[in-house]
Amino acid sequence: MTATKPSNPGVRRPVDLARAHGLSAQAVRNYERDGVLPPAQRTPSGYRRFTELHVKALRAYLALIPGHGYAASGEIMRAVNRGEIDTALRTIDQGHALLQRDRETLDAVEAAVVTLTGTRPQPQGQKAVPISVLAHRLGLRAATLRTWERAGVLRPVRDPVTHYRLYRPDDVRDAELAHLLRRGGYRLDHIAGVLRRVRDAGGADPLAASLRRWRQRLTERGRAMLTGAARLAEYVDAGQPPERALTSEAKTTTLSA
Repeated sequence: MTATKPSNPGVRRPVDLARAHGLSAQAVRNYERDGVLPPAQRTPSGYRRFTELHVKALRAYLALIPGHGYAASGEIMRAVNRGEIDTALRTIDQGHALLQRDRETLDAVEAAVVTLTGTRPQPQGQKAVPISVLAHRLGLRAATLRTWERAGVLRPVRDPVTHYRLYRPDDVRDAELAHLLRRGGYRLDHIAGVLRRVRDAGGADPLAASLRRWRQRLTERGRAMLTGAARLAEYVDAGQPPERALTSEAKTTTLSA
């Protein structure tokens, strides 16, 4: 008996990529269909033929998700596969900017805790703002703030003449804290409970615990972004997108000739 040699050791099936990353073969096919992976060559019978380049692409995509999320990671990979590196980098920059914004908000909330747990009340020198101003400041819709109010998260006052909602400095601080905790995955009822205990004084412990957990999540997200960037760089350096890989190879040949 003679051993059967693989026709092309560098070619992989969808199931090969799937098993290596704990995915289903259909998920790998869907990634290729959706443009997350570069187009795969087909056999005469229509089967996909993946290569080491697809392995690097899949590793890059899966590494990007913890730092940027599924939607943004998909946008990044599709842009790279189209050869639009600047578009991909812009999406990455937006992710880092959002992370920095979360850090700054967390710093501000932690500073507010000092005031909350002190004996002196929150300074009220600033004027109250309408719902449109607060929504713009947080990057939210006014309807979201109304939902938070119904859930007991916010307690704005009403203008005595117009009856419009007005948010005082304490309300703005509560809204920033609610936004931060909401981004951390906390439910509205949990956030309402935290704010209620903080307002009642002596209730800063649950707030401090939430902030510690959220800071840890920010650190993990930042580290995940580093890993995702490294995997993406490996993929780009491997020759993506395919049409540019051919161009780069031609340039290298010309320079070495």
